[in-house]
Amino acid sequence: MERATHSTYTVNCPNCGGDAERHHLAESGVVRTQCPHCDYLMITCHHTGKVIEAYAPGIFACR
Repeated sequence: MERATHSTYTVNCPNCGGDAERHHLAESGVVRTQCPHCDYLMITCHHTGKVIEAYAPGIFACR
């Protein structure tokens, strides 16, 4: 039986440019990017790349 893996990387935050964490969660099939400096959060599907949840203070959504 193969074990699910969880890997974490440090990336530049797309919101503030600070150090953010990107977590690849194989067991749930998602990638979570979060920044402790500006509260940025982006959760995407690993397989499709579709956004599941997002929160970026200071970035306004366009219609």
